[in-house]
Amino acid sequence: MATRCVAQDSTLAALQQVPGKYLSEVKGKSKKFEKKLTSRTDKALSRFQKQEEKMQRKLAKIDSVAAKNIFTRSIDSLGALKANLRGKTAKYEKALNGQYNGYLDTLTNSLSFLKDSKEFLGKSKEMKDKLNSSLQSVKELQSKLQYAEQVKAYIRERRQLLKSQLSQYTAFSKDLQKLNKEAYYYAQQIREYKEVFKDRKKAEAKALALLQKTKAFNNFMEKNSQLASLFNFNRMGGGSGMSSADLEQSLAGLQTRTQVEQLIQQRMGGGGPNANAAVSQQMEAARSQFNELKKNFPDADNAAEMPDFKPNEMKTKSFLQRLEFGGNVQFQRSSKYFPTTSDIAGQVAYKFHKNGSAGMGVAYKVGMGTGWDNIAISHQGVGFRSFVDWKLKGTFFMNGGYEQNYNVPFGNFNDLKNADTWTGSGLIGISKKYKISSKMKGTAVLLYDFLANTHVPRTDPIKFRLGYNF
Repeated sequence: MATRCVAQDSTLAALQQVPGKYLSEVKGKSKKFEKKLTSRTDKALSRFQKQEEKMQRKLAKIDSVAAKNIFTRSIDSLGALKANLRGKTAKYEKALNGQYNGYLDTLTNSLSFLKDSKEFLGKSKEMKDKLNSSLQSVKELQSKLQYAEQVKAYIRERRQLLKSQLSQYTAFSKDLQKLNKEAYYYAQQIREYKEVFKDRKKAEAKALALLQKTKAFNNFMEKNSQLASLFNFNRMGGGSGMSSADLEQSLAGLQTRTQVEQLIQQRMGGGGPNANAAVSQQMEAARSQFNELKKNFPDADNAAEMPDFKPNEMKTKSFLQRLEFGGNVQFQRSSKYFPTTSDIAGQVAYKFHKNGSAGMGVAYKVGMGTGWDNIAISHQGVGFRSFVDWKLKGTFFMNGGYEQNYNVPFGNFNDLKNADTWTGSGLIGISKKYKISSKMKGTAVLLYDFLANTHVPRTDPIKFRLGYNF
């Protein structure tokens, strides 16, 4: 009895610490994700429908009967899918429909658990309305995600069917490849949205961490999660016990490892005692080949999604996702005309290809004096930069760019308007990138300025910069 009271007290304490902002975060990100999902699905269906209409007109010039039989019904189906997209989709169900999304499953059940917890809601009508609204948003998103999976499956199957139906017509190879690209990039975009959706903000991470520490929530997950409904965990576990008859019935049809090994021995026939070793070797070879395919096509769910072209992995990235921010510092030793300076720069790059990026930045030159016996901080100039990075091999990149630098001490920004004091630099060199953390990379860049000889007074042509990107 005492243990039960302690457990109830700990659950109550955890629920009282769950931040109310959690509900707002969940609702906001669910609505945002659903909007993106709907827009991208609508675009995919429109493109597919437009391409099929174009192919129908093209085939009608060759065989009008075949054009009508092959395309009419499908074009109507694509139109119906588009019309239903912005309406109410199928009712949310806990059964595993399409791909299992563990994060969304946990999110849905956490809200359902809080809805059933009087300790969390108390007597606050505002909190109840907020919770119901958040739960409804997540369930609508789940339904829309299931609908998107159905659209993805339809597009994939339709593409395969058209490929077989039009195999006798050689003029449709480019048209079929366009459909293949649209199907592949749509599936990739859905996957990209899912990854972004998984990113937990502070309030959400705190709420889930608190809930997962409570036994009541873990028991709720065991009974109500999607995996529980698939494997019937509410009968197999959940603290209620299970008879041997129930266990036998639940595992009916599942083969044990011994049964599988016996089946292999029977199929191998006279393979003898070395049969297992031979099978293991073949399985290992098959596994290696499959892993290699997964490396080449990490975004394909199954063999039906293997593209017949070289995918551009940046195509599904949004503009903001392609931006890479960073900065670097460069030191210049003192000379007859200049003190020791430090160029502190900030920059932003746009990834136009998985191996390449282009960007621009601004640098501020800080003077630090002429030596240890003469340290003096001064404004020594500013610079504007443009650059291009292209991957050579591994972590090494070719780096080049053009810069305009103001190498004269200045007191205010009006001094920078004198165009005669600006000098140009053409740079080319090698950069090395290395990992600092999961979200930050370090950079070391060695550059040569092939316009240094034209500078008056002359500047050092060798530039070495250390920086970071995130």
